[in-house]
Amino acid sequence: MITISVCMIVKDEEAVLKRCLDSLKDIGDEFIIVDTGSKDRTKEIGKEYTDKIYDFKWIDDFAAARNYSFSKATKDYIYVADADEILDEENRNRFITLKQTLLPEIEIVQMFYANQLEYGTTYNYDKEYRPKLYKRLRTFHWIDQIHETIELEPIIYDSDIEIIHKPTKSHARRDFRIFLNLIEKGEFLSKKLVNMYSKELFIAGTEQDFLQAKEFFLKVLEDDKRTIDEKKDARCVITRCARIEGDLHKLLKNSIKGVVDDNPASEICYELGEYFYSTKDYKEAIIWYYNAAYEANSNLNIHYGGDYPLRRLSDCYTKIGEIEQAKIYEQMAKEWEMKNKM
Repeated sequence: MITISVCMIVKDEEAVLKRCLDSLKDIGDEFIIVDTGSKDRTKEIGKEYTDKIYDFKWIDDFAAARNYSFSKATKDYIYVADADEILDEENRNRFITLKQTLLPEIEIVQMFYANQLEYGTTYNYDKEYRPKLYKRLRTFHWIDQIHETIELEPIIYDSDIEIIHKPTKSHARRDFRIFLNLIEKGEFLSKKLVNMYSKELFIAGTEQDFLQAKEFFLKVLEDDKRTIDEKKDARCVITRCARIEGDLHKLLKNSIKGVVDDNPASEICYELGEYFYSTKDYKEAIIWYYNAAYEANSNLNIHYGGDYPLRRLSDCYTKIGEIEQAKIYEQMAKEWEMKNKM
């Protein structure tokens, strides 16, 4: 049977830490708790479960804190837990069975992460796989009978274990502050982080968040080293900023480039619909909301290709007096919501 180090990074988690640790009893062989500056009873609660509690100065870098927690682990595998997660009894039993039967060649175990949309900031689906259990020490081996090479891809097992995310608040304000601090310090944001920043804006951002991000995304658009996908994300953000500021020239400049793309973003079509709706040109707005729902694909937030434009189509048809058509689109929006509540 394998042994497991449970590694956590925490800060002010007194409201949720106990329920998380209780759900991991009989699973973790050691608990590593890295505290990044709690001012509540978090560390006191943690001491009821382990003496391996470490302080780590917070530097706006989750990866650094995770790496530090990993450096303290000593068991065969490392399970990454957040304080606002729990395992119910059914999934605790599944995890215990996995611990007893996991083949030693497995290097990463993925588990379902459920309830992502409550206070969600970057995820479009309520349940999806995430890597959660990692082999601490990796053994490299050679493959291929001739022109041999080292196997680099990890061996991954997709389990049936479901982790329930039960947050008590949104982390959007924290995340936007970190993004802005990184930008101010001149840190390079990877392609992944450009995408995550864009997603978080379209899922949880306020108008102020968009405007504070504007200069960064303008630089992404102007940077020849950035990829097409990064510029597509940036164009969605800049188009929203232009509408917020009432800058018709920038709105059209960015949106036109976006809609002539081979795969236009629903977010940009939706922004054009919002512009024409605000000018009471409802028939023109209908064209763009229809495009958002049926002719384009959502790039950052699936709602912009689904219930958002469908509801706006209902609003437009109500405004022009076509009530039956409005009812049809309202019903379609409700059906889309039910279908995509995953």
